[in-house]
Amino acid sequence: GEAVAEEVPNVAAWQDGAVLQIGEAQYRVERNPPALTELRLPRSLLAGFPVCPKVNAEFAAPQHCLFRWYREQRPAGGGGETAGGDGPAWVEAAGGERVFTPSNAMVGLRLKLRCTPGDGAQRYGPPREVESSGPVEAGPGACTFDSRHLYTKKVCGQGSIRAVSYNILADTYAQTEFSRTVLYPYCAPYALELDYRQNLLKKELAGYSADLICLQEVDKSVFVDSLAPALDAFGLEGLFKIKEKQHEGLATFYRRDKFSLLSQHDIAFSEALLSDPLHKELHEKLAQYPLVQEKVLQRSSVLQVSVLQSATDPSRKICVANTHLYWHPKGGNIRLIQIAVALSHIKHIACDLYPSIPVIFCGDFNSTPSSGTYSFINSGVIAEDHEDWVSNGEEERCNMPLSHPFKLLSACGEPAYTNYVGGFHGCLDYIFIDKNALEVEQVIPLPSHEEVTTHQALPSVSHPSDHIALICDLKWK
Repeated sequence: GEAVAEEVPNVAAWQDGAVLQIGEAQYRVERNPPALTELRLPRSLLAGFPVCPKVNAEFAAPQHCLFRWYREQRPAGGGGETAGGDGPAWVEAAGGERVFTPSNAMVGLRLKLRCTPGDGAQRYGPPREVESSGPVEAGPGACTFDSRHLYTKKVCGQGSIRAVSYNILADTYAQTEFSRTVLYPYCAPYALELDYRQNLLKKELAGYSADLICLQEVDKSVFVDSLAPALDAFGLEGLFKIKEKQHEGLATFYRRDKFSLLSQHDIAFSEALLSDPLHKELHEKLAQYPLVQEKVLQRSSVLQVSVLQSATDPSRKICVANTHLYWHPKGGNIRLIQIAVALSHIKHIACDLYPSIPVIFCGDFNSTPSSGTYSFINSGVIAEDHEDWVSNGEEERCNMPLSHPFKLLSACGEPAYTNYVGGFHGCLDYIFIDKNALEVEQVIPLPSHEEVTTHQALPSVSHPSDHIALICDLKWK
């Protein structure tokens, strides 16, 4: 070994594989070794439901890390400690898998995960361990999505796309006193809790083996801490768009080995209407109706648009849009303005930026098949005398004819309902597809009416949301 000259900067002196000698001691130099920065387990663990850790690392990636799962040993005496009183004894439960599903035999026992960060080039950093904060609890038994999973055991082939659209019920709305006592009084309070619902949601979404998932009412913390890490483990990359001045928004996930992200074009409707020249004509028309304009501009609704490219055939690109329109039953006129902005924006992307790429438009449109919004999306036109322009009475009338160039089709048809609560049921959610470029291969059946009403309505101990996921397999024409 030779001495390092004093003027050599750190970046040059510390070379991989070099040996630092200080007196008799020798230290092998490793530059940027893999290191874990975060390792967390969910707070609530249910038997039969996948446990997906949150893993963040430097110079490493979760798919290259090593995972070992342990369960507490059930002591002979029934207490939680070993004879020596030095904490629980741990027994290896599974090795190698990033996602672990505890069995019924583990109810009452805590779990421990040991993770060793790796970089995919056979370099590993120091391992870390994390123990669950509580024991595994019993699962709810059969869920509404179990029978649907029978149709979605495998990811569909290269020429096909499995798409899911699902309003997952934001915690912001599920945990209010109003929700517990007025909206969902029939739902057991523990089944409205976020940790419980997250277990069901992750199992439900993972089991659909989807290529595209569009979610609405996604709490920011749920996306970051729960859904993104969980679905990442199942091969899906996630994108998030928060609503203006809100804690929830939209998420789009796409299968990494089928698609890559080319570009994102997210907007807030109110901001786009005010500032994007694309909507100048609509904005001028709307300005003639100040009451309606004010309402439209107060809304926090957003549109998430992602352009994806096929991993196997780069000539195949797709425009995936996701939205959640204004909810009020008398807000048909507001929804018409929102959807007009959305379709103009999508037209700019799918006709101008990426000429003639197919569109998949998912979301909770808060519009039944008899509404003006549904009719406008489906037919391409809405007349200025349509009844939805006066949905909130004469003082908020705003008559304007609108049109869009797309040929869109509801891939899952018009189910009797996609939202089923105590005081209302109806079809509000859709997956609209470009019928010139895409066709429906199969629609995954919705849960039976019997399943939906087992616990009166939704959500319930066996269903995590007040909406039902729409799932269909599409193929390129």
